[in-house]
Amino acid sequence: MFTADEVKTMITDWKASDMDKYELIRSIGKACLGWPYVFGAWGEICTPANRKRRARSDYPTIISKCQVLSGKSSSCTGCQWGGGVRMYDCRGFAKWLLEQAGVISLVGQGCNSQYNTKSNWTVRGKIANMPTDRIQCVFMGNDSKKTHIGVYMGDGYVVECSAGVQRTKFSTKRWAYFASPLGLYEDEGGGETVGKPTLRRGSVGKYVVECQEALLARGYSVGKKGADGKYGQNTQTAVKQFQQDNGLVVDGICGPLTWAALENDSGDRYTVHIPHLPEVRAKKLVDENSGAWMEKEEKGEE
Repeated sequence: MFTADEVKTMITDWKASDMDKYELIRSIGKACLGWPYVFGAWGEICTPANRKRRARSDYPTIISKCQVLSGKSSSCTGCQWGGGVRMYDCRGFAKWLLEQAGVISLVGQGCNSQYNTKSNWTVRGKIANMPTDRIQCVFMGNDSKKTHIGVYMGDGYVVECSAGVQRTKFSTKRWAYFASPLGLYEDEGGGETVGKPTLRRGSVGKYVVECQEALLARGYSVGKKGADGKYGQNTQTAVKQFQQDNGLVVDGICGPLTWAALENDSGDRYTVHIPHLPEVRAKKLVDENSGAWMEKEEKGEE
């Protein structure tokens, strides 16, 4: 197990070698394996005094796993963490790991508030929609509360601070949500769409709003709620129709080529007028198409 000073030196050397931020995150995560989990810790050196400051009755291992505080020894000599390692909980380690690579400093006192802070992410969503070839933050929990955070390394494994910092095999049965940290992949996208992440059903956030607004501007309905920042069935259907109309692969995923087509304003635009509709049908069309309106026809009007 590497000490905090050793890891600090490694990080300095890796940055000096121009290691990219993705490999830097993976390398730092592996270098910290074995560091202890202490609820509430943000990276303090693991000492009996620092553990005692974090002690809580509902987390008895803070005391029981310390040989000094538990009364098993009078010193840290022989302790696996006695060489000067840092202690974290899950949200503290994820925050620190991303910071070391120059990515965002996650806002939020816990993993639930980290997930719910939209400014932390470019996109969030259900784990089934996560791109598995990219580094992402992953969460356990449900719609109302996230209970644990880890960092998926884009290689089938997650580095997380649970029973200490560990590397575990990724499973969609264990993790429920994902979120892409702001500043991690913003400069990618094949050149066509710098700063635009790939969106799919389950994605949420400001880029979904941008996609929805672009669709609405071109006459595609994204549902009654309009540009609400949630990539649901209506938005997916609108993207598929847009892709079909523009000769793209129809998969309902807003990737680089779909973004490029949405940003291309060179095409002609048309307004359709459909006379003699019954009121119910007219109202339905207005509801389905943002910016549409209806006017009552005068009797005898052609």
